[in-house]
Amino acid sequence: MDFAQICIAVFGTTAIYLVSRRDHLQRWGYIFGLCSQPFWFYTSWEAHQWGIFALSFWYAFSWANGVL
Repeated sequence: MDFAQICIAVFGTTAIYLVSRRDHLQRWGYIFGLCSQPFWFYTSWEAHQWGIFALSFWYAFSWANGVL
C-alpha cells in the first residue's frame, strides 16, 4: 500500500465517522473528506481510472459544500 492509499484510508474513514456524529465535530468530517480528495485525484490519474477521476470532482464539490 502506498502513501496515497494510506491517506485515502485515514482521511476517508475519519471523515465518515465524524460526519455521522451529531455534535460540533461533524463539520470536521467534511474537512477530512476534502483533505482526502487530492489523494483520490492523484491515485485515479496515475491508474488511468478516468471514471473515478471525474467522480472525484463531484465528491470534492460535495465535501466543500459541507465545509461551507
